[in-house]
Amino acid sequence: MALFSFQFSNLLGTVYRCGNLNFTCDGNSVISPVGNRVTVFDLKNNKSSTLPLATRYNVKCVGLSPDGRLAIIVDEGGDALLVSLVCRSVLHHFHFKGSVHSVSFSPDGRKFVVTKGNIAQMYHAPGRKREFNAFVLDKTYFGPYDETTCIDWTDDSRCFAVGSKDMSTWVFGAERWDNLIYYALGGHKDAIVACFFESGSLDLYTISQDGALCVWQCDTSPEGLRPKAPTGWKADLLQGEEEEEEEEETTVRGKSAPAPEEQQGKVKYSRLARYFFNKEGDFNNLTAAAFHKKTHLLVTGFASGIFHLHELPKFNLIHSLSVSDQRVASIAVNGSGDWIAFGCAGLGQLLVWEWQSESYVLKQQGHFNSMVSLAYSPDGQYIVTASLSALQVKVWNTLSGFCFVTFTEHSSGITGVTFTATGYVIVTSSMDGTVRAFDLHRYRNFRTFTSPPPTPFSCVAVGPPGRLCPVRPAVLSESPVSCSSCAAPLPGLAPRPLRQVWPPAGWAPSLALITRLFSALAVTFRPDGAELAVATLNSQITFWDPENAVQTGSIEGRHDLKTGRKELDKVTAKHSAKGKAFTTLCYSADGQSVLAGGMSKFVCIYHVKEQILRKKFEISRNLSLDAMEEFLNRRKMTEFGNLALIDQDAGAEDGVAIPLPGVKKGDMSSRHLKPEIRVTSLRFSPTGRCWAATTTEGLLVYSLDAQMLFDPFELDTDVTPARIRAAVRQQDLTRAILMAFRLNERTLLQEVLESVPWDEVEVVSSSLPELYVEKVLEFLASSFEVSRHLEFYLIWTQKLLLVHGQKLKSRAGKVLPAVQFLQKSIQRHLDSVSKLCDCNRYNIQYALAVSKQRGIKRPSEPLGSEEEADAPDDDDTLHPLGEGQEDGDRQLV
Repeated sequence: MALFSFQFSNLLGTVYRCGNLNFTCDGNSVISPVGNRVTVFDLKNNKSSTLPLATRYNVKCVGLSPDGRLAIIVDEGGDALLVSLVCRSVLHHFHFKGSVHSVSFSPDGRKFVVTKGNIAQMYHAPGRKREFNAFVLDKTYFGPYDETTCIDWTDDSRCFAVGSKDMSTWVFGAERWDNLIYYALGGHKDAIVACFFESGSLDLYTISQDGALCVWQCDTSPEGLRPKAPTGWKADLLQGEEEEEEEEETTVRGKSAPAPEEQQGKVKYSRLARYFFNKEGDFNNLTAAAFHKKTHLLVTGFASGIFHLHELPKFNLIHSLSVSDQRVASIAVNGSGDWIAFGCAGLGQLLVWEWQSESYVLKQQGHFNSMVSLAYSPDGQYIVTASLSALQVKVWNTLSGFCFVTFTEHSSGITGVTFTATGYVIVTSSMDGTVRAFDLHRYRNFRTFTSPPPTPFSCVAVGPPGRLCPVRPAVLSESPVSCSSCAAPLPGLAPRPLRQVWPPAGWAPSLALITRLFSALAVTFRPDGAELAVATLNSQITFWDPENAVQTGSIEGRHDLKTGRKELDKVTAKHSAKGKAFTTLCYSADGQSVLAGGMSKFVCIYHVKEQILRKKFEISRNLSLDAMEEFLNRRKMTEFGNLALIDQDAGAEDGVAIPLPGVKKGDMSSRHLKPEIRVTSLRFSPTGRCWAATTTEGLLVYSLDAQMLFDPFELDTDVTPARIRAAVRQQDLTRAILMAFRLNERTLLQEVLESVPWDEVEVVSSSLPELYVEKVLEFLASSFEVSRHLEFYLIWTQKLLLVHGQKLKSRAGKVLPAVQFLQKSIQRHLDSVSKLCDCNRYNIQYALAVSKQRGIKRPSEPLGSEEEADAPDDDDTLHPLGEGQEDGDRQLV
């Protein structure tokens, strides 16, 4: 297992944080900002994936090109990433030198506009020309006196409108028009939230935060915009050309056509109507809006979680529903106008609603914060996570990335979760003094355990026989006791010394006592139970033989944590790291390495036997989190103190207004909270090909990317693709397979294995050396995920396990990850194929019943008289193919 090849794979547990939502051009996927990353939710294929890139701060806005190939991602600091959504990589970095509120591409894809401060800047869109600089500034537009808030383009990309917090809306020309340079629109009493052009027109809709909608009519059509005449030597040159053309037209037509007088005037707007949304209370401000031009559908969201659907321009109400009890931060409508996406930042909710059928297409809510524990199912298909503050237990599908069930039966913080050996029961411990068991078949809490005296439980574990081992914080010497592989005490509580490890059945209790001078924070058993790892407060990881109570090794991890400096710290990061330690541990599937994390942005993998650091993973580079920077930011230090002490969010747009004398907006009791980066739990997948970590940003999943990995095995100069293909042509299949695995190129491996006839798989598999059997099983497990040759690879799997099954038992510890990975892949196909077969079985039974009623003879029945043909047949089963029947003779009923 190449521990150095783990790469970021997906982000679960958080579906939306802040920023704007976007639908892809086909309308089947939603692009959602999640912290400093971006996640794409494929609604058609029911799958989510997070782009393998990250910004320096939280994502503020995302602009999508009309063809859906490029995206501009801008963070809170003004740094922008030009991303290719096709190859999922960063093409260009750019800094806008200021906080950007919104970014929007023109419909023709040639330009894009960003709103920054009180100005709007138009750039040439990248990808149209081969240029060294991808972002070329075309023009800067001035006009608003306060911050700009929104952008919208006309359909022909000739003009765009910009809304501002100064209650005005400005219409600018994207090109040099003679009759339109800029036009300012008023009429509102609050900040502009959104502005939209009518389809094929310069008519405009403006919406303000107080719930007012203004309809503006323009006296000029888009075709009536006249290009401004150039000046200087260009004007003289063009004037000479135009005079020659006019003389030719006069000679041909005999007269000239002077321009009408009405085309010489400027563009003017007039307000046709003004509407108000029904508000419930003084605090229900309008916070987001979206407009679908083809269907004239206006969607508006409010601070109370209510949204309205109106038909414009008559302002007819279609729907008025509530999707959440939190503020609707962003709204997007797909290209067809059928699906509406809502983002609620308060609870981290993402919803996609189909307004015509009034049903949810997607309804997801993450933990948002305070995830403290996670566990993998035995087959690696599911991950269960628990939250300390939200009182939720969520189960995530590792293949789709979606949460499919949430349990909320606990009444206090949840401290531990685990799966039973069957994988269909989840056991949780909580501070409410209960241990609950949940069934994944019926999605219910079917068993609740309580202690005689009300005592909060700090963790829980399930042994191989299915015996529960909950642990409460104070048992021996007022210290928490860890059972089996349960981990540390709760975050925020003072650590206490670990006094005892409860042994499994059959172990002598006297041999299981382990006393340490330092406080223990985490403890975990090796998968085979022969070794115990303990993380202590002095930043060490010690390894023990639990049967003999003998220490076998230790690792000093103080210098590997590299904790960052908080904004209010008065000591350097180097000195603050002395008080930090690992708070969570996890063994790898083969037991040769241990994964460690804690109050740091790094996760370390150590080799247990050699006691050395193998690799460090930086789980986040988000500077919006605390304890990320190593050095003090001198720009925040003034003669009056640290600027971090000043709460700059008072009176912000998402603040809650309170009726205090002299206070117009903003909740003076609310304070800005900057979460601190931490890793609360780590787990390796039973397959050994991925590991997950619950962090401040969410549930991060790292996996092995076999498609991009070149890992040769016993390679020499005689192994080449030409010689491998020559061995296949000579029917030396075993030698070809051995050489292909030495070169270890996936496409070549697939070519060689699929060249083996199905009736010779047993002979070839029996001739493989024992060392290569594990590699073949790993390749088969990964092939089940992408290949269409399901039956062929199942034959390979069956023959390998039958022939080498006894030998694999002697190496169960090393082969177990590959077998579990294989089981996970086969189980996924079993679930999908079984559902398809059940559906087809009922369809075939229905077709047979219909054929009987119509008097149609089945192919399996002998031909006879009409009476025999009309007679019903009691045998409704399908007969398999006979020995003399070919595939071409198979007939559909």
